[in-house]
Amino acid sequence: MLHIKCEDTDLDPVPVKIGIIGGSGLDDPDILEERKETSIDTPFGSPSDALIAGKINGVDCVLLARHGRKHDIMPTNVNYRANIWAMRAMGCTHLIVSTACGSLREEIKPGDLIIPNDFIDRTTKRVQTFYDGQNANLKGVCHLPMYPAYSERTRRILLESAKELNYDVHNKATIVTIEGPRFSSRSESTMFRLWGGDLINMTTCPEIVLAKEAGLLYGSIAIATDYDCWRMGCEGVNVQDVLKTFTENVAKVKQILVKSVSNIAKEDWSEDILDAKECICSNTMSGKM
Repeated sequence: MLHIKCEDTDLDPVPVKIGIIGGSGLDDPDILEERKETSIDTPFGSPSDALIAGKINGVDCVLLARHGRKHDIMPTNVNYRANIWAMRAMGCTHLIVSTACGSLREEIKPGDLIIPNDFIDRTTKRVQTFYDGQNANLKGVCHLPMYPAYSERTRRILLESAKELNYDVHNKATIVTIEGPRFSSRSESTMFRLWGGDLINMTTCPEIVLAKEAGLLYGSIAIATDYDCWRMGCEGVNVQDVLKTFTENVAKVKQILVKSVSNIAKEDWSEDILDAKECICSNTMSGKM
């Protein structure tokens, strides 16, 4: 069960446990030592796949393939609530994810790495909250503030880890999440640019919202795989090019992820974890989690 006790304001050190959600190529269990596969049922159904618990450089971690290890779950049908609930039930304090994105900016080139800091949600078919009245243990309505969208301290660790590895990364970006599974039309792509979008993908929402609602400190490493279709004189995006660019850069993301796990574990996150919990409690009307 997922429990956040609003009356608990203890600032004793909290053991760090890092959840990792990866797309294709970033759900490799070989990054974990002492691996143990665990199946979890949640009040919201089953997660995308079994969770794999283990260690990275001695730090407890839990790995989950967002689309299943066979990559057979399309973005709309990912059970985001079950995925996040399962990570919280496993005792995770942080959630680091990877995502393949299209670039909406000339300066963000295919193959570039980005640490996003905001999002625009254009999905239409996905449940965005645990507090929908369907679970008797989750009473009330959570009006969750989404600024800041990401955990800024987790983002800083990701940026610093990339710098330690001598990798260039863009230090911020706004991701537009579309429903998918189709790609955008040219007019849509141009509109998203006018709105201030820098990247486009199909999975950040509602994953990031649910992670915050569960009190998890969320950070993301994005790979720009293409220029979407806004760029005149270029062919539209296609799966073959996306996969090629993703595969060429996946090793860098793994290295940043591993370095970040170690760097996160060096610090005391008790206050951040408490703040995340208080954010939920203070914004849930007529109930507690």
